Amino acid sequence: MERSRVLLVDAAPGALLGRELERLLGHGLAVTLNLRRVADRAGARTDWGGRGGRVDFTDFDPFDEAALLAETVRDGLGHHAVKSRGGVPLRAAFLAGATRPGLAHPLRVIGRAGAGTDHVELAAAARHGVTVTHTPGSNAAAVAEFALAQLLALTRGLRSYDEAAHRGEWLAATAPPKELSELTLGIVGPGRIGLALAGRASALGMEVQAFSRRPAITSAPSAPDLAPASASGPDPTPASAPGPAPRPNGSLPDLLATSDVVSLHLPLTPETRGLIGRAELTLMRPGAILLNTARGGIVDEQALADALRDPAHPLAAAAVDTFEHEHAAFASPLFGLPNALLTPHVAGMTRTAMATAALRCADHIAALLAGRPEGIPVVTA
Repeated sequence: MERSRVLLVDAAPGALLGRELERLLGHGLAVTLNLRRVADRAGARTDWGGRGGRVDFTDFDPFDEAALLAETVRDGLGHHAVKSRGGVPLRAAFLAGATRPGLAHPLRVIGRAGAGTDHVELAAAARHGVTVTHTPGSNAAAVAEFALAQLLALTRGLRSYDEAAHRGEWLAATAPPKELSELTLGIVGPGRIGLALAGRASALGMEVQAFSRRPAITSAPSAPDLAPASASGPDPTPASAPGPAPRPNGSLPDLLATSDVVSLHLPLTPETRGLIGRAELTLMRPGAILLNTARGGIVDEQALADALRDPAHPLAAAAVDTFEHEHAAFASPLFGLPNALLTPHVAGMTRTAMATAALRCADHIAALLAGRPEGIPVVTA
């Protein structure tokens, strides 16, 4: 029986690549590895192409839609599944081409090593019979820790002190900051990540409240774990942060007005796009801080930049890890603002989180291709 074919659009980095490939091969899948974002391409070819050709190779820019489609359907064969981790856009034209009649192996599954699936046109995937799976919760601890780091860096002014010290200046504190126990953290979206942050912030003495657009969540649900398929060992599991549940706040305007720090943890959907705009930013408490480790489109970046430039605006600073335009198209009106802490979408990129996501994604793809969807997280339009 012919093996199901999987295209790794962007594989796990570094030493995790070997674990991911072993997992997929252990499931009996035929793997094509895109080398474009692999650091040691020659080493990958030697290690995985020289063992009786265990892995096939290709090399293309995954953000070039024409190249992505051409490699997915190369020689009229196609791939049963594609896996990505970096938010490579998978839009209607790609989905139509990857499932077109005449392919030996039309696309059936998209696997996302991560939680967000806004890079996939879900309605088009459904029309073409493509199942979309992801790994919710795999990076919850990592993102929560990163948001806490953003919070601490901004509330304590670490960036200003660091820059002054590197210039040889001894910058004295002119306005001593409040301690965390004096601050209220408002979480917009108390899902897995939001609750992980809430537990950590509560442990440090912060008062925590949360606004949910859905029924309140009081504990983080666990993502399903499948048995390991190889000797790579069990999946690492992100550490939980038990603690009191955040106080529910049923109104986003009220949460914005009563929080010293607001942290966003929502998926990007048509309903959440532009959720935080000029009007919402104006509602924030004087001296407030906004953290965004969710998705760039949730915040109006121009409105945020204008607020941070205005010394009379209540918003004092923001930390942004996700942007409307990322990767090769990276651009933002926030560039150059001293009170904007900017990072390139790295909040979830810890070793444990990335390993968990890669291995779970491999398991999910294999299960769906084998006709075993029970317990596998699937995203629909």
